[in-house]
Amino acid sequence: DRMAEEKILDQLIPPIKKSSAVDENGENDELQNEKTREWMREKLRNGELDDRMIEFDITSPAFGMQVLGPMGMDDMSMNLQEMFSSMIPKKKKKRKTAIKEARKIIAQEEAEKLIDMEAVQKEAIKRVQESGIVFIDEIDKIAGAKSQQGPDVSREGVQRDLLPIVEGSTVNTKYGPVKTDHILFIASGAFHVSKPSDLIPELQGRFPIRVELKSLTEEDFIKILTLPQNALLKQYTALLQTEGVDIKFTDEAIKEVAKTAAAVNDQVENIGARRLHTILTTLLEDILFEVPDKMPESELEISGEMVNTKLDKIVKNRDLSKYIL
Repeated sequence: DRMAEEKILDQLIPPIKKSSAVDENGENDELQNEKTREWMREKLRNGELDDRMIEFDITSPAFGMQVLGPMGMDDMSMNLQEMFSSMIPKKKKKRKTAIKEARKIIAQEEAEKLIDMEAVQKEAIKRVQESGIVFIDEIDKIAGAKSQQGPDVSREGVQRDLLPIVEGSTVNTKYGPVKTDHILFIASGAFHVSKPSDLIPELQGRFPIRVELKSLTEEDFIKILTLPQNALLKQYTALLQTEGVDIKFTDEAIKEVAKTAAAVNDQVENIGARRLHTILTTLLEDILFEVPDKMPESELEISGEMVNTKLDKIVKNRDLSKYIL
């Protein structure tokens, strides 16, 4: 922050060369300049200059160069890419902004210069190898059902590509080789169509601990709708507030939405909390369509009765429930 302060002061009051000339008070130009800088420094720290515009140079990142190499030579391609990128000089460009914003930009740029990136990369690789966690989602999509005719080459091929990484091997990355021997691998999947036993035996053996998760209940859906900072109800409330509409959901309405989501998941296909997106879209589609033209600034309250009226017929009729994806 101190270095950013000095750079801003250099723009406001450029330093002058040493001078032997002395004024009537016995002060030379250099001393007067220093006094003025200290006076401006005080105003800068007090925030009195935050709105003043200044122009300064910032380093723009060089354009990355992609090097395409033969298969199996990823490490060489990455090294060539880094070499060519380092040969391209970094350009400086002028930027004009308020001092308050400029201070943050310059401070960040100066902080990056103080960081030893080589040491950071070395420490990062060490932490990855010793305490890294890799989460593999949707692993059921590469499990082929045994009933299929003939071998499923594509799915089994992906499993065999994953196998050496999970077992423990050295993987070449942009920042250097990483050993996966002590990395924790966690895989998850719904397994609606296939079963864990459909995975190749070698891969099954590398995931010895299996945990079966329970379906979300009505109480779980209520928590998802209300507790998170970016809960769906809060998102829709904020969205409609931009159009001048203040919407509120009663406790009964929230319970009905949660009950509907749980019921549709049981009847059609269990897609978990993603069901709430389509339930709420169906519930609020008319309101979202009509604001702000037909519904200027107003207040709305979504009650349990409104939720029942909008969704009850669809939930009871299985043929229609498929339209709530």
